[in-house]
Amino acid sequence: MTMRLWIILTAIFSTPLSGLAQQYAPSREAPPLVTREFRGAWVASVYNIDWPSRQGLSASSQQAELRAMLDQMARLNLNAIIFQVRPHADALYRSSLEPWSPWLSGTMGRSPGYDPLAYCIAQAHARGIEVHAWFNPFRALPNASMPTSSKHVARTHPSVIRKFKNYKWMDPSSSFTRQRALSVILDVTRRYDIDGIHIDDYFYPYPDVDKNGRAKQQFPDGKSASQRRSYVDSFVRDMYTSVKKTKPWVRVGISPFGIWKPGVPSGTTASINAYEHLAADSRKWLANGWCDYMSPQLYWRIAGPQSYSRLLNWWRAQSSRPVWPGIATSRINSSEDPGRPASEIVNQVQLSRTIGRNYAGHVHWSMKSLKQNRGGISSLLTKQSYTTPALVPPMPWMSKTLPPTPQAQAVTSRGGVNLRWTAVKSSAKYAVQARYGRNWFTVKVVPGAVTQLLLKGSPDAIAVSSVDRYGNTSRPSVIAR
Repeated sequence: MTMRLWIILTAIFSTPLSGLAQQYAPSREAPPLVTREFRGAWVASVYNIDWPSRQGLSASSQQAELRAMLDQMARLNLNAIIFQVRPHADALYRSSLEPWSPWLSGTMGRSPGYDPLAYCIAQAHARGIEVHAWFNPFRALPNASMPTSSKHVARTHPSVIRKFKNYKWMDPSSSFTRQRALSVILDVTRRYDIDGIHIDDYFYPYPDVDKNGRAKQQFPDGKSASQRRSYVDSFVRDMYTSVKKTKPWVRVGISPFGIWKPGVPSGTTASINAYEHLAADSRKWLANGWCDYMSPQLYWRIAGPQSYSRLLNWWRAQSSRPVWPGIATSRINSSEDPGRPASEIVNQVQLSRTIGRNYAGHVHWSMKSLKQNRGGISSLLTKQSYTTPALVPPMPWMSKTLPPTPQAQAVTSRGGVNLRWTAVKSSAKYAVQARYGRNWFTVKVVPGAVTQLLLKGSPDAIAVSSVDRYGNTSRPSVIAR
């Protein structure tokens, strides 16, 4: 919790809870379930797409930018930041395995003077926001001419590096490459209080293709497409198993290219064949339960040959595990999709709640477009889509044990209602609901270190539930006037 937040809460709750019996008393009333939806945004560090805004900023400036971004996420009622911590065999955290990322200081290997991942976790958790650490497992450099640290894999293990187009890539067929990526991911899982591990669509690099969809160049490893898929499959399976053995509550998410194969589902077209070109059998990973959620990059419009709604329906039919689509908020009024209105994104958010029998959720690419309020999208989402907070959905395949119920007390004051509850040791968050008249609302999700809150207005009933690291919610403690 930040010092500022602690001071505010201390000031609010300095008044003793006298007269409690005359105000709120325990009730047998049963409120509806707390609102559940994964509302995430990617924050990319590569090329300074989202954060930090440029290389070489001071530590205090970087931290201020990150706080401002998290403040906006909190205002929007988003609940997860997908934070890029390994763009290309480098680190946005203190690592003994890989050098500091150049997107921080401007020089690979130079410390920014603090630990960005640790800072992000502390600040996000204080706002009730989950942190999913995002890794690129096999990319060595996005530009082959980029200056490197002496500790970078391109210099320490040049035998596993392959040049492809303008990239340098760690050969996934090498056991060293797969083990290095796994070691990095597990190092972060062990040492940091993250909520999720996330990898994106860069397994093998995207090729240039001809008009018939054939790759113009082959990755220089001498392997067949099926062999490459087997290497990637083994990595994905081992990553999931190893993370779960280390911290079973940490969610494992994957964001593949949005079309598994061209022509699937029927009528869908794509120049890139992720199954063949990228060695990504993402349908298998989802069906086999090798991830806790999948966020296929469904960056197209609802209507068209790559229909967002048709693809989402197909993806969600492949498994009961969550499919939380990636939505291209960045394409509003962009050269990639001229004329795309903000309403297209609002409609896609709504469809993510209704298509298929699946847990509700979606991820915005990327936070920069929300920060800019591109086309008025943030204003629309605030008014129409994210009117109340939401909890990230649970993981019942990992745990169904409900955490203990906190005991709530409340008393009215001139500022509203002072609410307190007993601490639950296993709680990562608390969810607060309130009834005004006949209608219940989820009004606040707070971090596990907070056990008090000032509610505005005069709710007729209040419910407090504890939430564990798996997302399980306790039976609510309900008090009413």
